[in-house]
Amino acid sequence: MSIKSKFLNFFKILFPSTFVELGIFIFFLSVYGILGSYIAVNYRIIFDSRIPWDAYFSFDNKAIVTTGGSFERHPLSYYFFNWMKDSILLFTNGKTDVNFRLILAWLSNFIISLSLVQVYKYLKNIIRLPLLISLLIVFFFSLFSTNILLSFTPETYTYTLFLLVLFNHYTAIKFKKDGKIAGSALVLAGVTIGGLTVTNIVKIFIPVIFEKGLFKSWKKFGNAAFRVVLSVGVFVLLYLNRIDFKYQNILSKSGEQYEKFSNVKSTPTWDMIYSYFFGGNILFPSFFIREKHNMKGFYFKAIFMETYSTALAYVFIALILGLALWSYCKNFKNKLVQILVLSFLVDIAIHCIFRFGLHTSYIYGGHYVFVYPLLLGWLFFAYGNSPKTLSFLTATTGILTVYLLLNNYHRMIDFFDFLNKYYI
Repeated sequence: MSIKSKFLNFFKILFPSTFVELGIFIFFLSVYGILGSYIAVNYRIIFDSRIPWDAYFSFDNKAIVTTGGSFERHPLSYYFFNWMKDSILLFTNGKTDVNFRLILAWLSNFIISLSLVQVYKYLKNIIRLPLLISLLIVFFFSLFSTNILLSFTPETYTYTLFLLVLFNHYTAIKFKKDGKIAGSALVLAGVTIGGLTVTNIVKIFIPVIFEKGLFKSWKKFGNAAFRVVLSVGVFVLLYLNRIDFKYQNILSKSGEQYEKFSNVKSTPTWDMIYSYFFGGNILFPSFFIREKHNMKGFYFKAIFMETYSTALAYVFIALILGLALWSYCKNFKNKLVQILVLSFLVDIAIHCIFRFGLHTSYIYGGHYVFVYPLLLGWLFFAYGNSPKTLSFLTATTGILTVYLLLNNYHRMIDFFDFLNKYYI
C-alpha cells in the first residue's frame, strides 16, 4: 500500500467518513457546543488564572493548560498543552479572557464529539450492529457524566479518552484482517497516550499479546518484542529529555504523589470504589461544596461529588456492571473483548487495589469509560440470533438511557447553581 493510501485510510479512521458519522459528529458538536459556549461566555470556571486546580470535581484546568500537569504523571503533555496555549493566545492577543475560555471549550467539545464517532465506528464497522442499536448505545454513552464534563474541560483526560478509543478501533481493524499492530503505530500511541498519562502506556501493549500465532513462531515473537522495545525506548528517551535526564526526580515525585492521593480515609473504600470509580463517571451523584485556596492567599469555592445516597443509583450502576460482566462471559473467547477488559483491569488495579486517587476516581473516567458501550455492543452481537434477548437488551438500554438523561440533567442544574453563586 502506498504512503498516500495509508494517509487517506488513517484520515478515514480518524474522522467521520460517512453521512451517518458526519451527522453524529455535527449533532454532538452542536449540543456539547451550546453547553460549553454558555459556560465559557458566562462563567470563569473553565480557566481562571487564580485557581490552579480543583475548582470543579478535582480537574486541574489551569495547571494542565499552562504547564501540562506534573511530569511524573503526564510526562510529555507539557509539549502538547504548551503548543495549544500559545496557539490560542495568538487569537486572543495574549489574553486569557472569555475568548480564551471559549476556544478551550470548543477544542474539548471537538475531541469528545470525535470520541463518540469513534465509538460508533467500532460498533458499526467492527461489531457490525444494526444502525439503530449503534445509535442508541452512542446516545447512551454521550450522557455519561465523563463525556458531559470533558466536553468543555481542557484536561489530559479529554484527549486520552479520544486516543484510547481510537487506538482500540485501530487495533480491532488490524485484528479483523488478521494483521499485526505496526511498530510506527505503537511508537505513536506510546508517545501520545503514555505521554498524556504514563500508566496508560501499558494498555497499548495489551493487544500485542493477542496477535495471531505470536507464541507459535519465534520470528513473530521476536518481531513483537522489537516493536514493544522500540516503543518503550522512544518513550523513555523523550521522557528523560523532558526532565533533563534527572531520573531520580521521577521516583521521588511519584512517591510523593502516591502518598498524597492514596491515603484518604474519609469514606469507606467499598463506597469510593462503587460510587466514584464505577459510578461517578457515568451517573452523577449529589454534590458538596468546599472552600479551597491557591497557596497564595486566594480562597475559592470548589465542588465535589458525594457517594450515592439513593438505592436507585446503586441499582443503576449494578445493572451497568452486570451487563458488562455478562458481555465478558458471553464473549470470553473474543480477543477484542479480552483486550478491552484487560485494559480496564489496569485502571481497576491502580485505583481500586492500590487506591491511587480513589477518593476522586470519578475524574479518571476518560481512561476507561469507553469500555462500557463497547462491551454493551458485544453483548448485543452475542445475541444477534435471539430476538427475545435482543428485545430485552434494547428495552433495558432504553430505560437506562432515560434514567441517565433525567438524573444527569437534574445534577447539571445543581452544577449551574454553583456556577451562578461563585463563578460569574
